[in-house]
Amino acid sequence: MIQQGLMSLPVSNYNEYPREYSDEQIIQIFLTTFNRSQYTRRNYSRAIDQFRRFISYKPLREVTWREIQVYKISLEQGFCSNSRKSLAPATVASLIDPLRSLYKWGNHPNIGIFTHNPTASVDTPKVPINSKNHYLTKRELAHLLNQLKKQGQRDYLIGLTLVLLGLRVSELVSIQWGHFHTDPAETSVWLTVMEGKGRKQREVKVPQTLWNLICILSVNSQEQGKDRDPYQRLFPISVRQVERIIQKAREQSHLEKKVTPHWLRHTNATLALLHGASLQQVQENLGHSEITTTQRYLHTVEQMKKAAPDFVEDCLKDIF
Repeated sequence: MIQQGLMSLPVSNYNEYPREYSDEQIIQIFLTTFNRSQYTRRNYSRAIDQFRRFISYKPLREVTWREIQVYKISLEQGFCSNSRKSLAPATVASLIDPLRSLYKWGNHPNIGIFTHNPTASVDTPKVPINSKNHYLTKRELAHLLNQLKKQGQRDYLIGLTLVLLGLRVSELVSIQWGHFHTDPAETSVWLTVMEGKGRKQREVKVPQTLWNLICILSVNSQEQGKDRDPYQRLFPISVRQVERIIQKAREQSHLEKKVTPHWLRHTNATLALLHGASLQQVQENLGHSEITTTQRYLHTVEQMKKAAPDFVEDCLKDIF
């Protein structure tokens, strides 16, 4: 209804109407037109609600850069958490970015809901890139997968799907049976990733080993009286449940690394580049919009193959 009301406004009087909307309606319109996955919209909604509680529900139109800045400082110093612990820069950025998107959208000339953007003068915390080493070695991956297999066929298949396809966990839980299809020659199976970042779709090739296991899961489900509904999700569980499954396997495997589902995505990229995949192949498979994001993995792989000390050693071997 809100969308219909907004679309039906006369163009000539467009800027006269937005002030009639409440903050709740403004947020709902923003989230409805926000071209992101349902998980991102949910996280944005929670972040905006947290900020509104912090400012005691002061009208969004009256917020200045001061409230945004004080909120940012409070997050950094732990005043907004129950534990009173300072939040990491990445966490602070994840709570500020939704506000930045909301005000940038509402302040656009074609929207005109906000007369100013109070986030424009507030810097987002610089987030250090520390995920380039978030990968598992072949031995560590074997331990994790063996433990997942002990936990059950479903858990094992979840781990294999994450590491072989390089999916985000939100993409994993969104897979439906109807998203699988063969190529025109029917020589290989592909997965259409529907809930990619920015709502972008992409095609990911499914290795035959993985597809065979997926078919076994399908057969077992049909034996239990469940038909393969094309709209049925392959893993009808939540993101948080997947995180718990991987966490349990990590603990039972006694891995020192704090492995998460996203680590398996990093492992996919690292192993692919290490064994001959091109940068473009990995970029397309992971769904990166910018090649620079994928290049982070390439730098790690290049160091694995031969780092600077190796070249120095080769040069000086005759004097050792």
